[in-house]
Amino acid sequence: MEANSAEPEILQAEKQQSGPMRKNSGEPNFLIFSVVALLILVRQRRFLIFTVVTLLNVVLLAFLWTQLLTPAQTTTQGSSQTNTNDPLIGHPAPNFTLDALNLHSDAPISLASFKGKPVILNVWNSTCLPCMDEAHLLQSLWQRVKSQGVVFIGIDFQDLKGDGLSFIKKYSVTYPNVLDVSGSTAISYGVTATPETLFINRQGVVVSRIISELTEQSFQSNLQLITR
Repeated sequence: MEANSAEPEILQAEKQQSGPMRKNSGEPNFLIFSVVALLILVRQRRFLIFTVVTLLNVVLLAFLWTQLLTPAQTTTQGSSQTNTNDPLIGHPAPNFTLDALNLHSDAPISLASFKGKPVILNVWNSTCLPCMDEAHLLQSLWQRVKSQGVVFIGIDFQDLKGDGLSFIKKYSVTYPNVLDVSGSTAISYGVTATPETLFINRQGVVVSRIISELTEQSFQSNLQLITR
């Protein structure tokens, strides 16, 4: 009888001991689940950030690619281009006063003195091959339109006076030219290389720019913009 009565007490003790053990055994599982869920959340967030950044990069690359493939808008046909995105287009031409480049007098020439007349500025340099190629054409065009009141001014960009004078003599240039030794005047017009030709209307506003060697076709197209 004593043995039988002791058995329930032993079972009860075992139950009391096993009860808390079952309860504790669930805690590690909960912690593991929480950590796994957190890792999944972090991974998803990283993946989302990576996806967004990748998409932004793709869009940016696509935009840059289209800009490279899209030709600059022009107001002329052919190889001579006039960029309509030029910040100087539609704004007053910067005034300048520079020494004349000729054999007879070094008297300064000022752009402001030609106000009310259409002006064509041609920026050149004596070592520039395209400048040499267009020199005879410019002289011929000047002879043709000077009776219409159109003003031609050549700007010798960062050149030596002797070299500039030799260039003018060699190509029989008779329209006014000035010497921009420092290059500050040409730079104020956004010129970075030669030749460049700018067309200024009677109101003193820059209408167009040709960034390359001038041609008969490009000249006529732009001349109409400043004489109409």
